[in-house]
Amino acid sequence: MDCVKIGNLIAKLRKEKKLTQKNIADALNIQNKTVSKWECGLGCPDLSLWPELSAILGVDMKQMMEGEITSNKPDSGNIDKVRFYVCPSCGNILVSTGSASIFCCGRKLERILPTVATIAPKITVEEIDTDYFATFDHPMTKDHYLSFVAYVKSDRVLLNRLYPEQSPTCRFPVITGGKLYVYCIKHGLSVYSGISQAKL
Repeated sequence: MDCVKIGNLIAKLRKEKKLTQKNIADALNIQNKTVSKWECGLGCPDLSLWPELSAILGVDMKQMMEGEITSNKPDSGNIDKVRFYVCPSCGNILVSTGSASIFCCGRKLERILPTVATIAPKITVEEIDTDYFATFDHPMTKDHYLSFVAYVKSDRVLLNRLYPEQSPTCRFPVITGGKLYVYCIKHGLSVYSGISQAKL
């Protein structure tokens, strides 16, 4: 560990949060000269303090221990680069519009990549008023169900959360183009080139 790099980072993050060394020390139940020592590069935090320190400063613990925060490239605004993440512990669904470091339940999540189309669920789509009403041919049992369906077009992501033993249906406004993403917890992510393809 590079104590000087880590100390500089702690000082920078503390100032960004508008915290004093005493604020950090009180939160960690240590003396404020200990925080001063870290920031001067004369030592590093004890291992037991890292989780709480990273939570106070609002950054990833691993990157803090390396002494630098890796920034993502600026979002170019291309929604076609949308990425989906599902936490294996709690089932939380997270979305980014570009590369990102996504964490949930203490774990870094990997982007879900689309699977082969042969195992994609069959879809029936009807136009009702100003919406598409989609029905999926899926059992929706407790250990095999669709977790989400997302329609991605231009500047928006319309996400429908689905649950086990629920009817496998959802509605989307009638929009031409875009892509339809369907995530099954057993077979992974399937992608359709818009609802019009799913109608065929």
